[in-house]
Amino acid sequence: MARAVPKKILVATDFSETSDEAVRHAQELATALRASLHLLHVVSSDLGPGAPELWGVYSDDLLKRLEAKAKTELDQLCATLARDGVVPHAVTRLGGEADTINDYAREQEIDLIVIGTHGRGGVEHLLLGSVAEKVVRGAPCPVLVVRPSPPKP
Repeated sequence: MARAVPKKILVATDFSETSDEAVRHAQELATALRASLHLLHVVSSDLGPGAPELWGVYSDDLLKRLEAKAKTELDQLCATLARDGVVPHAVTRLGGEADTINDYAREQEIDLIVIGTHGRGGVEHLLLGSVAEKVVRGAPCPVLVVRPSPPKP
């Protein structure tokens, strides 16, 4: 069961601008609450229906390269956060995004998940789904969903 005041915060990142906003929110919460911060990037093995026919099967070599690239980006993100006084636990995992995020949260007894959403709607949402929505449905703890900032006039 999640604590009322989170002591372990997980932020899932895909390195997009929306994820960067989620990381900033999670960093501020972790600092204010003196909570530990976990950064998780999932190297997706789930390309959706019909993907193997369209894109071919991921090779082990490609997955290793994607994971190495993700680790490099996580290391850079950790260095940036460390300059601001937060030293996160950074992890990459292979799998389906939502299930992997929720599994990690269970394993680590996370109290709060912070995740960005791209705010897709209509047909795009129908076709692509929403990782954030799937995380909310299966999460073992509260989830803070961060929407993109509105464009500045």
